[in-house]
Amino acid sequence: MTGLSLTGLRVLREVAGRGSFTGAAEALGYTQSAVSRQVAALESAAGVALFERGPRGVALRSAGEVLLRRAGTILDEMEAASRELEGLSASASGRLRVGAFPTAVAALLPRALASFREREPGVNVSLREGSTPSQLRRVGSGSADVAVVGALPGAERPRDPRITLEHLVDDPLLLAVGGSHRLARHRSVDLDDLAEESWVAASPKADDTFLGAWQWAEWAPRIEFVAREWTAKLGLVAANLGVTIVPGLAADAVRPDISLLRIRTEQPVSRAVMVARPGRSPADSPAVAFVEQLHESAAELAVELQSRVSRR
Repeated sequence: MTGLSLTGLRVLREVAGRGSFTGAAEALGYTQSAVSRQVAALESAAGVALFERGPRGVALRSAGEVLLRRAGTILDEMEAASRELEGLSASASGRLRVGAFPTAVAALLPRALASFREREPGVNVSLREGSTPSQLRRVGSGSADVAVVGALPGAERPRDPRITLEHLVDDPLLLAVGGSHRLARHRSVDLDDLAEESWVAASPKADDTFLGAWQWAEWAPRIEFVAREWTAKLGLVAANLGVTIVPGLAADAVRPDISLLRIRTEQPVSRAVMVARPGRSPADSPAVAFVEQLHESAAELAVELQSRVSRR
């Protein structure tokens, strides 16, 4: 059957596992339209619909189940081949493959990588940005040596015996408001005072965004605008068309006409930032040295964030 691609098969696996195009797009770091195009190409190649579309998501049809079984085998074999080729092309002591979710690349990773390069100039470092699920898959499959990943409160932690997780820092979730917003001159705000706000988020479903961290709140956020990219979100906020949630790690990249506030709750809410690596790493490997550098950089950023938010 012509028209199949590895990208399409990866999209098929994510859509099937998450039950929605939106969830798959979040996991893969794609736009929803890109996921839709990949599914359409697969269905064109198969000559039959692979998913049953419904108001609450999508479900596999019988043809989709057949293709999904084969896709799993194909993708596993390709990942295994990639690992073997990488093992042949680089020595364990001279190469470090790093991954991270996007906002970690905004501040934490550049600082840690710059310090690591000064200490270990002979190590060839590569970096790949991607969502937490994709980074965990890379570490589990052996195609990444270290990955920075995140989890909201209450989220189930991965239970993959191939992966070791270490806590790096608690990344506070901050409220971003425009310069003329009623809260712009405040340093903090009670969560319940935000019940009537219009929100800007990456998905129309609050649970698919940082807003899902407050599932226990007595009100549901009204998402007025959907924008995936940070530049678009912050542009809408700056124009006072809504407010949004910004993780602390991204605070340094926020434009000056936006104010950041702490959100006061009975249980302070933050994203747990962790480092993931294969379960067994030699004590003298670049991965172990880089994890130590990540801990140092994360501690420095935590102190700087406290000062930065207080000044804004």
